[in-house]
Amino acid sequence: MARITERAIPYEEARRNFQKLLNRNDKFESFGTYKVQLSGEFIGLGSLILNEENTREAELGYMLLPEFWGKGYGSEMAGILVRRAQQVSLTSLTAIIDPHNIPSRKILLNMGFISEKVCEIEGLPGEIFCKVL
Repeated sequence: MARITERAIPYEEARRNFQKLLNRNDKFESFGTYKVQLSGEFIGLGSLILNEENTREAELGYMLLPEFWGKGYGSEMAGILVRRAQQVSLTSLTAIIDPHNIPSRKILLNMGFISEKVCEIEGLPGEIFCKVL
């Protein structure tokens, strides 16, 4: 979680967040958070979260366990999620990263995302990227 929340999440908060994730997955068939496995081994999560205020937009996200960083899995996950977004007729994607996370920034730039803003988000450094589909 160092690159996402900069802190370990307490159990009860993690439990509430997980329930929200499950509820969101149930609500939108083509969107949600996906468990990513490699040969049956859990390596991370990918997400395509619909913007409920503008259903032509979604937020793309990916998170890998540290032992799988730098092996191309983040790029592969992002590519799959971008293609999925195109299949469900979205017009744009956003992605938010820690601006100090250079590998993640590189993934998004390689996928055609454009950095729109570096700012503070809920007290943490953030960089917002956008991609028109």
